[in-house]
Amino acid sequence: MAWGPDRWRFYRLVARETARTFRAVGASLTASPDILARMRVTGLVIAPQDLRTSDATFADDIYAGLFVFAGRSLAASGGSPFDYAPPSPEWADELYGFGWLRHLRAADTALARANARAFVADFIVGRGDPALARHTPVAARRLISFLCQSPLVLEGADHTFYQNFLKAIARNAQQLERDLRRGVPPQWRLNAAVALCYAGLCCDGIQPILRRATRILSRELDRQILTDGGHRSRDPRFAMELLLDLLPLRQSYLSRSVEPPAALLRAVDRMLPLLRLLRHPDASLSHFNGMGATDADHLATLLVYDGALARPMMHAPNSGYERMEGGRVIVVADVGKSPPLPFSLNAGAGCLAFEMSSGPQRIVVNCGLPASGPDLRLLARSTPAHSTASVAGASSCRFLTATGWWGERMVAAWLIRRRGAVVLRGAAAVAAERVEESDSIVLAARHDGYAPDFGIVHERRWQLFPVEARLEGRDAFLRQGKGRVRGHDVAIRFHLHPGIAVRGVPDGLELASALGEIWMFRAEGAEIAIEESVYFSGLTGPRRTDQIVLHLRVSDDVEVRWSFARLASAPMRGATAP
Repeated sequence: MAWGPDRWRFYRLVARETARTFRAVGASLTASPDILARMRVTGLVIAPQDLRTSDATFADDIYAGLFVFAGRSLAASGGSPFDYAPPSPEWADELYGFGWLRHLRAADTALARANARAFVADFIVGRGDPALARHTPVAARRLISFLCQSPLVLEGADHTFYQNFLKAIARNAQQLERDLRRGVPPQWRLNAAVALCYAGLCCDGIQPILRRATRILSRELDRQILTDGGHRSRDPRFAMELLLDLLPLRQSYLSRSVEPPAALLRAVDRMLPLLRLLRHPDASLSHFNGMGATDADHLATLLVYDGALARPMMHAPNSGYERMEGGRVIVVADVGKSPPLPFSLNAGAGCLAFEMSSGPQRIVVNCGLPASGPDLRLLARSTPAHSTASVAGASSCRFLTATGWWGERMVAAWLIRRRGAVVLRGAAAVAAERVEESDSIVLAARHDGYAPDFGIVHERRWQLFPVEARLEGRDAFLRQGKGRVRGHDVAIRFHLHPGIAVRGVPDGLELASALGEIWMFRAEGAEIAIEESVYFSGLTGPRRTDQIVLHLRVSDDVEVRWSFARLASAPMRGATAP
């Protein structure tokens, strides 16, 4: 790691995490007995609604000893899943978060209820890895899950189990209270505040915590939800999961005859329209900044609260997203900066990337974030995994990685374990402009993410002609600095959805969708190639697909033009879509 801005950001991050560690130690040594005494849960008053859809067939897998979370599976062979090493960190988060209890509740059988109690009892008596369960967002999810699924867990339970369950809720609330006092990353603070508000509304004996948690929730929502409805992380998945918790929380306030905080009402009203901006007609969200496969049922549930006739917003300048829509064609583009470092755990280097749909068929996509696997997830966040331009195979932002001399590698590995591969540096200047013309919609944007290392500024212009069903694009690469410059290889990538078949024809590339549409891709100013790609966001896991790649070498200002045009609505001869 060369001396420069990246190194100073690295050491500032080290200083912050070190200070947070000392604060955590101090908080544990000076914990107020009065605060912890208020955490004695004496009973449950309400069980909030869980908006996440459930699948009763999951109970069948449980009966067979198969636990499938985050794209990974574990066969427990009749034992407890807490006695096995997790197949991935994401799998462990799902297990210890207990959100899967809703599937057992959907089965609505005595066996499902008995299984649920048995697994909760295993956890309560200490089976499993305490360090994995202590992770703040996991603890927050577990507290909400216990409260929402308490009817399932407690039906038919004896008094001893009931008291142990209440104590487990109290311990969980105590831990989140400590986490808020010692200082945790902002998204975790929001998770913890939401969970503690649930606890304060649902439990007898800890009402005082509701006032403090509501204050923290209001403060964090006002800080983290932007005026156009996006979250500061720019992560559509985090926003969707947050809304799935905020909507029942709003109802829980009303059920207890408590006025919901104004910040909660504002956040819900702002966030729902932004989800519509990012939504494609196939009922999934665009694959930007942490978004992988979309739970279509969850998204549909949320959008019901926005009104069936609500129109999507087209312009989200604070969040850095734009939507162009005409006829059957929809284009969603990322024209924003990388989020601030504390919010960048899942951020991708996809500045000026876009996705395009025609009706319910995705055509151009980004690879999306896989459900599990740190290495794969980091690869999916790189610029080459997005439908935009990359210089010399590098990303337009710098991720935290374990590089440098051995001491820095050790410190970086410690930081990654604590915070993940955050973004140390992104584009400093990102600008976008949108124009609505009589026959088209024009969007132009630029970023300087490659300027520090390669002296190149990337500009992209999209022009959508709705009547002709044609998208024209232009990528320009502008050299910065004076004197003699060295050329760099540039690749402009258009990742195709697995439902698209592509083949070369004399004047370009012909694309056929599984729904029977034919599109023509043309480009000038670069060499066209069809290469392999991977679509990480499939509902059944990663899938092989193709990508169109335009190769060129940039040693001076250069411009490449390309276009997608719909030709017909009949199957392509001699080719079949997968």
